[in-house]
Amino acid sequence: MTLAYIGDGFYELTVRNHLLAAGVRRVEELHTKAIALVRAGTQAELARRLLPELSEDEQGVFHRARNAKGQHTPKGATPGEYHAATGLEALVGYWYLTGAAARLERCFAVLWEIEGEKNA
Repeated sequence: MTLAYIGDGFYELTVRNHLLAAGVRRVEELHTKAIALVRAGTQAELARRLLPELSEDEQGVFHRARNAKGQHTPKGATPGEYHAATGLEALVGYWYLTGAAARLERCFAVLWEIEGEKNA
């Protein structure tokens, strides 16, 4: 799904920018922290938290991507996590392409909350 493809790229770039802005400079630490934020399990948790806030159109984008056929499951993720992560990436792509800056800001604000909980 092309929305998930563009969403994945935007999501990862946003995570990397966030880590650099937070002062993370060691390559090993950047990699470890980025992986923790982009992994399917974290994206699935983010999707779970955002789902109640989604409009009908946004829910449609999420569900179409989540239910798309032909997805493989990467090592370290359940099929459910992977499908939810794909749905989230499609949403991020949808918001990015439609210029929905406030939705993207909310999405990443919740991700930074998850990050804080994991680091606490």
